Amino acid sequence: MIYYFSATGNSKHVAERIAEALNDQAQSIETASTDIILTDNEPLGFVTPTNWNELPVFVREFIQKTDIRLAQNNYVFCVATYGFLQGFVCEDARRELRKKGIGMNAGFSVKMPDNWTPMFDLSDPLKVQQQVDAAEPQIDSVIAMIRQRVQGNKSKDWMPYFLRVFTDPLLTYERQTKFFAADKNLCIGCGLCARKCPVQAIEMQETAKTETNKLGKTPVWTAERCALCLGCLHRCPKFAINYNNKTQSHGQYQHAKYYKGKS
Repeated sequence: MIYYFSATGNSKHVAERIAEALNDQAQSIETASTDIILTDNEPLGFVTPTNWNELPVFVREFIQKTDIRLAQNNYVFCVATYGFLQGFVCEDARRELRKKGIGMNAGFSVKMPDNWTPMFDLSDPLKVQQQVDAAEPQIDSVIAMIRQRVQGNKSKDWMPYFLRVFTDPLLTYERQTKFFAADKNLCIGCGLCARKCPVQAIEMQETAKTETNKLGKTPVWTAERCALCLGCLHRCPKFAINYNNKTQSHGQYQHAKYYKGKS
């Protein structure tokens, strides 16, 4: 089984391509059971985005709370999707699995468009398309190595693990939901952001009905911190959500809008 977490579709796409190649299934950890029972020779993969060079908190917690029961000759791997640096995502996953007595056989990475638009600009469709297209041969290479059951960390753009002492406080800081806001002149009150938030950090609250917002609902971030996936920002049909006033000029991104292969 291939488990993934994906807000804008990068990791979902990689997981589905791997699963198809292995005649396996891809399962979102948002809806997955916390009991994993493998059969003999079955692979176990985790495909995950990179958050500030780390394993996302939501993925880390899934691994921690899940009861994983191995069989004979299982192959356990992690694939990190990233835009700038993969950092220590695969090493994070390896250490979390080791705490459960599970050895991770291999780590891989695929460079894709980075949805962290407080920093990265995804407003040029041509450049984004080039990044999406460039990811496909990387995925092919990862699939080939998984089929061969390659051992070891084969991920690229990694960083020494000791640097996590610096990135961890940054991730904790950036996860604060006070940085999110919805433009009341654009928001239509559809509630998609709240429904799709993986950690239920958003609630739709009553507001005055307007010509734009006929439903009279507006998103409010009620949790102190979130998963920092930016799914709410990138999925918003009116691009009404902003992060720290840094994202409006950098565009929105969803992988499915750029992928030219079969769905």
